[in-house]
Amino acid sequence: MLRWREVGTSSTDDDQHGVDDATALRMPPGSAPGRRPHFELIGCGLHGHEFVGTDVRTVREDDRELVHEPGDGYRWHRCLRCDAWVPMSPPSNPSREHVPARGEIVLPLRGQALRDRYVLRLIALDKLVHFVVLGLLATGIFLFVVDRTRMSPTFYQVLDAVQGSVGGPNGQSGTGLVRELERAFRAKSSTLWVVGSVLAGYGLLEGVEAVGLWLGRRWAEYLTFVTTSLLLIPEGRDLGGHVTPGKVITLVINLAVVVYLLFAKRLFGLRGGGKAVEAARLADSGWESLLRTPPRPNRP
Repeated sequence: MLRWREVGTSSTDDDQHGVDDATALRMPPGSAPGRRPHFELIGCGLHGHEFVGTDVRTVREDDRELVHEPGDGYRWHRCLRCDAWVPMSPPSNPSREHVPARGEIVLPLRGQALRDRYVLRLIALDKLVHFVVLGLLATGIFLFVVDRTRMSPTFYQVLDAVQGSVGGPNGQSGTGLVRELERAFRAKSSTLWVVGSVLAGYGLLEGVEAVGLWLGRRWAEYLTFVTTSLLLIPEGRDLGGHVTPGKVITLVINLAVVVYLLFAKRLFGLRGGGKAVEAARLADSGWESLLRTPPRPNRP
């Protein structure tokens, strides 16, 4: 039976999980063993393989980089994302005559571009959590201001019970979250409206960042870099006082986000800027990358 492998690989490579640098340069993004995480495999695991030509009547010789029919009753289809070759039976009711032209095929992200998508979406999820938390805090403040007299007893009792249930001091001890909130809510209503508005505005900003990063927008990367960098100032100042694991973790995460956006995403023209990012995306996700290692038949 005719089997297929990629140029530049061999059975010894597969067994030993090692390739030389010259071979690695000819291999598609993420396919060199031991080089970097296989983000393409993660994508295919989550969303399935990306094939073309599974519904065509005739496979041409020009289609061999994507689909090949060796004449053994099967067709071999190449995943456009991870480069896996999968055998399939020809369709019983084909809906197309030939494989679509390259201009009609939308290639999935690969390599660095795919990695960046996953990282940006992780940051977006973090921003989404901030959006929800800040929104709830702002809503609570607004509700408290509107009906302070009626809500105060219940508000403090609930918070006191929550604080005590997690081992914190009770609200009558003069310490803890309840006492701090009690001092804060003694402020004028106008002050609380300002505080609530600031929290709501900042929460909305976090929500905008989350949406922009999830969609991979360049402006969202700049916006996130600026706002996160500004947060490093008060967070670093806080570490000069009472240090807690939560403060350290928050600072490390925000610092990692800033460094990643600045260097990996080449903001403000660094390392070639946006043009270099686009060039890297095309090199990893364009047809040049896909056809860099065409398949060839291999008989055992």
